Amino acid sequence: MKEKIVSIIESYGKTPERLMDILISVQEEFRCVSDEAVSIIASEIGVSEADVNQTKSFYHFFTTQPVGKYAVYLNNAAVSKMMGMDEVSDEFEKLTGVKFGQCTPDGLISLHYTACIGMSDQEPAALINSVVFTELNREKVKKIVSNMQDGKPVESMVGEYGDGNNAHPLVKAMVKNNIRRPGPVCLSEYDIGKSINKALSMEPKAVIEEVKSSYLRGRGGAGFPAGLKWQFCAQEKGDRYVLCNADEGEPGTFKDRILLTERAPMVFEGMIIAGWAIGAKEGIIYLRYEYRYLLEFLNSVLDDLRNKNLLGKNILGKGFDFDIRIQLGAGAYVCGEESALVESTEGKRGEPRNRPPFPVQKGYLDKPSIINNVETFCSAVKIVENGGKWFKEMGTEESTGTKLLSISGDCKKPGVYEVEWGMTLKEMLDMVGADTTQAVQVAGPSGVCVPPSQFDRKIAIEDLNTGGSMIVIGENRDLIKDVVLNFMEFFEDESCGSCITCRSFNMILRKQVQRVVDGKAIKPDLDNMLEWGKIMQNTSRCGLGQTAANPIASTINNFRDLYESMVKDVEFQSDFDLEKAIAESCEAVGRPPHVHE
Repeated sequence: MKEKIVSIIESYGKTPERLMDILISVQEEFRCVSDEAVSIIASEIGVSEADVNQTKSFYHFFTTQPVGKYAVYLNNAAVSKMMGMDEVSDEFEKLTGVKFGQCTPDGLISLHYTACIGMSDQEPAALINSVVFTELNREKVKKIVSNMQDGKPVESMVGEYGDGNNAHPLVKAMVKNNIRRPGPVCLSEYDIGKSINKALSMEPKAVIEEVKSSYLRGRGGAGFPAGLKWQFCAQEKGDRYVLCNADEGEPGTFKDRILLTERAPMVFEGMIIAGWAIGAKEGIIYLRYEYRYLLEFLNSVLDDLRNKNLLGKNILGKGFDFDIRIQLGAGAYVCGEESALVESTEGKRGEPRNRPPFPVQKGYLDKPSIINNVETFCSAVKIVENGGKWFKEMGTEESTGTKLLSISGDCKKPGVYEVEWGMTLKEMLDMVGADTTQAVQVAGPSGVCVPPSQFDRKIAIEDLNTGGSMIVIGENRDLIKDVVLNFMEFFEDESCGSCITCRSFNMILRKQVQRVVDGKAIKPDLDNMLEWGKIMQNTSRCGLGQTAANPIASTINNFRDLYESMVKDVEFQSDFDLEKAIAESCEAVGRPPHVHE
């Protein structure tokens, strides 16, 4: 073991900043990161075992005990449950003889639940040794388990591969693109290298001004003007870095997966252009571990760009050096927040930083860094090619250009649609074939649940902003049980635990929703939940904690009659003991109960 681990560490330069890569490689080699492995890693890279353990313990896909030879990670997000996940999980348990969270006695198969894996348009879906299986049902599970028991390679179980680059020899995934509506920006045709050549013929400041003139706003959800971010970073002194956020973890979002599969050169081209604009020499794309199956393919695309002199030393003979590496995550939703992403890229726990300073001032390795979403970089490529004025003519005044929507749930045509900002929800529902809709969850769990009375609202940053996730919820769904409770379980599990309010109130609020579902809640509980959500919003330091109560707040505000039909119509004080709940949650995470004060 030691010899192999030392070899892994040396392949990453024996630096603490590459701890994530080291842990991932050890986990994949030995099916766990044991205490012995932690000791070896700490000694070889010159950090304490506590430092290694705190990183290892933070991420979902690192385990202390070995997972099975076949590790099944079944998505248990809301859309997966809507599409029949319970039957799939039941079949896995019946055929293997173990429950989820357990491993067969012979160590062959282990079953695990995981959050959304970016396959909401083809659920139920699972990862088995990082290979993707979609549209699962009982019959498919029977074949998969039989093949595992026969010892067959996971890749051979996929059957027919998906479309487009999903059938590439380095991908091999049972995944469909489901590109329902290509548009003029991200899903348009383009010539590889054309925008790089044009950008390098311009002054870096001119590239930034072109992006600024387009009023391109970040496509990850925050909506900050990309050109301004580039300008602020370029004004800082010292080495600079370009980071691409491909940690697409918001349940219901999968549009970045499409771009990474079908427009990978475009993504990298956007990073190269950004590097030229801000004066950076290195770019890093942070790829969520759930997209591990794309890693070899993406590296081959990078190699192709280097062979074409579009990446690496002296790009196109212009004296510009810039290269890109891929950093895998390991399963942590909060790493979608830019400062948490930086911490993870440095080999640490993905805990959000206090701001200021902002990443454009002190980002990766405390150097000025820009962090943009996959879709943002693709948009920048087309802006350089066609001009900011061309881009600004699409969309609305505040939301220029197009937006990729990941639409899933109760509709006839789930998939990715590139539309101009400003489309109404009603127009979107007509487009995807949704005719019996109870609600639309806009922007995933952290967004807002919109009722039919508001379907004339516009999909735009100034009205209904979204990073891409749009979940259609049919009239036959139990909105509170099937959706809200699932979302609160997700936030409880994904909280990094740094802020006491986020750590405690997510647990408390999830329990309160369960009381509603069980018919044990009373009317005052509804107002209490709204107030506790405001406390979380005002006292959490990152977007996760600030928005974690949104599933409750938006559904109580927009579907209060539904809640009131499920609670007891009494006005006396609830028997729910807030102080006791806080103490229990603190005890569960090893914190003293008095901290909540």
